[in-house]
Amino acid sequence: MEDVAAVGVGRSAAQSVSKRMAPRLTSGWVRSVLERAIDGVGPVKAAAESADHKRTLAGGDVEKAVKDLISMHVKLAGAQGFVTNLGGLATMAVTIPANIAGVAVLQCHLAAGIAHLRGYDLEDPRVRNAILACLLGEDTVDELVKKRKLPAPPMALATSPVHDPALDEQVAGAVTTELVGKVGGRRMATFVGRRIPLLGGGVGAASDAMSTYQIGQYVSRELRDRRGQVTSASS
Repeated sequence: MEDVAAVGVGRSAAQSVSKRMAPRLTSGWVRSVLERAIDGVGPVKAAAESADHKRTLAGGDVEKAVKDLISMHVKLAGAQGFVTNLGGLATMAVTIPANIAGVAVLQCHLAAGIAHLRGYDLEDPRVRNAILACLLGEDTVDELVKKRKLPAPPMALATSPVHDPALDEQVAGAVTTELVGKVGGRRMATFVGRRIPLLGGGVGAASDAMSTYQIGQYVSRELRDRRGQVTSASS
């Protein structure tokens, strides 16, 4: 009964913190994260630079570079997930927003790096919308497309004939909602139920690493290679 009560408290706390975070986590915030991920922030290199470095190390093998890029970001996500979730319940109100920012930057950086390796122009707003959409994950994208809340999957967004500015807000809003729900809500309920602060770091590391791996795999499948098409078009 005590554990059930703890989980109930966790759900209430999750809802409360998510509501407090909502005004701060806006579509503008998500766009800012995307720009920082692509251009680089702090010790994180620009997405294209990081991707090109992996390609050089892979001897020009793009697909090996994609795999190496995913592996690197999974490790980074696990590390930041552990650090930002060590504090336990008392510090969650502070660490959860930091964790959301960390995961979002890393996953945007990963998606942008794969897109660059596959021949997409990171300055193209259609490609940027596709990168953000990838952060939703395959299941959520399929659901939103089915409900007509997104017009198409990421590949179709990136290669659409024209850029629709209305999609900028739509995609960023969907990603914001997903980040708050996944990282801010469900994880806090799990931590409170376990009631072991140090274990929270391990759970956070595993959760962030797994979600980053899944995003990387989804981007790798979804954003198919366009280098040949770009070369042919420019010939």
